[in-house]
Amino acid sequence: MRDTLRGIVELARLGNCVAAGVLTATGAFVAGASGTALPTALAAATTVFAVAAGNAINDYFDREIDAVNRPDRPIPRGAVSPRGALATAVVWFAVAVAAAVPLPPLAIGIAAVNLVALVTYTSLFKGMPGLGNALVAYLVGSTFLFGGAAVGSPRAVLVLAALSGLSTFAREVIKDVEDVAGDREEGLTTLPIAVGERRALWVGTAALVVAVAASPVPYLSGTFGAAYLAVVAVADAVMLYATHESFVDPAAAQSRFKYGTFLAAAAFVIGRVAVVV
Repeated sequence: MRDTLRGIVELARLGNCVAAGVLTATGAFVAGASGTALPTALAAATTVFAVAAGNAINDYFDREIDAVNRPDRPIPRGAVSPRGALATAVVWFAVAVAAAVPLPPLAIGIAAVNLVALVTYTSLFKGMPGLGNALVAYLVGSTFLFGGAAVGSPRAVLVLAALSGLSTFAREVIKDVEDVAGDREEGLTTLPIAVGERRALWVGTAALVVAVAASPVPYLSGTFGAAYLAVVAVADAVMLYATHESFVDPAAAQSRFKYGTFLAAAAFVIGRVAVVV
């Protein structure tokens, strides 16, 4: 029983859920609206439970791949049955929908699209070269957009959403390179399998270079000041180094990439705080 409860919690990947909720709240904060605590909290809760449900669905469809790549995950090790994972996902999706209902129409629309994308990612898009990576990139970038829409100011976070999406695409390509063995055994045609690992890494690098090149836009447009530029420069350096490292050690590079992503989000928060103060 204890292992089952632990397995259910592990299905959610709490670290990813909390991180996604924080990104949504960051989008709401950067959007700059005041008196928006309730919609921000509802949007963050929607994101947390939607991501948890999506992760459970992902584990259900990936159970055979995980038996090779991640045998310690709940379904392969027998802590949670495939049917139990599906039931858990349904409950978490229901909570996400309930939290999203009071939000503005645009936010509800984004939530609806994202819920469908989370469900269809593994079953339809994951094995398609580049498309699965692009879908995950959209989902991560849209957390900021969702936060901005929840407080009625989606345009204020468009740049942040785009930068996040491009950097996430690069990280997802690196992850696919790391998982080539299990994906090939399962018959998936991910980008590294379709075009080769090094070529795939160069595609991911190109996406990141575009993001890095665009990152000064909020400073150049006068939206944020020097504090933003200083922090985002560090984030850019971390992510660029991670892409370089990915050609030698994809696993280490993917982990390092996450730090760069959060530093980039922090740059927008710092930029917004500096404007308010």
